[in-house]
Amino acid sequence: MYRLRDELKAQGHTLRDFVSGNINDHGFVFPQDLLEDILVRASRSCRIYHPDSFGQRPAREAVSDYYGECCQGIDPDSILITPGTSLSYWYCFKLLADEGDEILCPCPSYPLFDYIALLSGVKLIPYRLAEDRNWAVDLDQLEACVSTKTRAMILISPHNPTGHVASPEEIAGLADIARRHGLAVISDEVFSEFLLDGESLPRPAKSAAPLVFTLNGFSKMFALPGIKFGWMAVSGDRDKVARALSSLELISDTFLPVNEIVQAAAPEIMLRGRDSRLEFARRVRSCWECAAGLLAPCAHFSYAKPQGGFYVTLRLNGLDEERAAEMALRQHHLLVHPGYFYDMDSDHLVMSFVQRPEIMRESLPELIGTLAALAADDGPASAAERATQKRN
Repeated sequence: MYRLRDELKAQGHTLRDFVSGNINDHGFVFPQDLLEDILVRASRSCRIYHPDSFGQRPAREAVSDYYGECCQGIDPDSILITPGTSLSYWYCFKLLADEGDEILCPCPSYPLFDYIALLSGVKLIPYRLAEDRNWAVDLDQLEACVSTKTRAMILISPHNPTGHVASPEEIAGLADIARRHGLAVISDEVFSEFLLDGESLPRPAKSAAPLVFTLNGFSKMFALPGIKFGWMAVSGDRDKVARALSSLELISDTFLPVNEIVQAAAPEIMLRGRDSRLEFARRVRSCWECAAGLLAPCAHFSYAKPQGGFYVTLRLNGLDEERAAEMALRQHHLLVHPGYFYDMDSDHLVMSFVQRPEIMRESLPELIGTLAALAADDGPASAAERATQKRN
């Protein structure tokens, strides 16, 4: 797939990327004049270097205020500033697990976690999201995955790439499992601003889980992936939180990895960027409405309506995912992912709907046409043969 992509780019073709999570590529950009003003003011305020292992307190207070607005207050002293969610995951893995220990991770899922786990010496154990229930967490199967080596479980809500938002009942079930087995919950909420139904996000931090690490940052929230500002908010039982924060302080103090100017800028980005954050969320909902209208008439796939995030997962009806993705790329220079990239069963395509409307109006009919042509080429007999091969 990516070899073909590189070949087409080398030939001078312009590709339409329907998988990138970098929303800057799709016209979502924080106001440049405002950002420059904030960064200049921030640079003046931190000319003398006085690092804080947890991150500068004004930055932590800004994050705390954000949670005070959207859900419940989290004390600034329970927040650790990081240079993005990927490193937050690495901190969690190193904090919670020794080499060979296990962390439960949703399946399907974004493949980034595999590499972080490998670097951490941790083994990821997949737990199932049930597609026939709109990708809900299968709590019984999740608990069956718990072993004596399990140390934590990851919840991604809104989920990438299915768009599922965990319900209060799912979160209560996860919290119950976590408490009975003494597990931490790593709650990835990087898509939390982008709820497609406009309702509030249920959060593990408000549950009875004994220890919760809530991860988020500016990359998606403010369309500022290059700023590299993220955080971990630690909540739960007081003693467990205190021990976790003590260890996190040591880990963070070892590297002191967060740019001081970025930390100084964070409170103003939170405050003065609020309108941009809300506008980004509105635009994402508008993108989904456009995509849903274009996808509606196709008989060659079905999908569970995403509740949040940037992605939709299409379940193909009797078509081979890799052939479909390759045909779309070769014939229309349209990049989508086959489902096996995310360890999905059966045949799926994964695509981002966070695109400029004019690109979607051109591209999605072409994708649908590709699937129709593939179905015509395969015919009923070929589809039946493929189904038999899968069962065997």
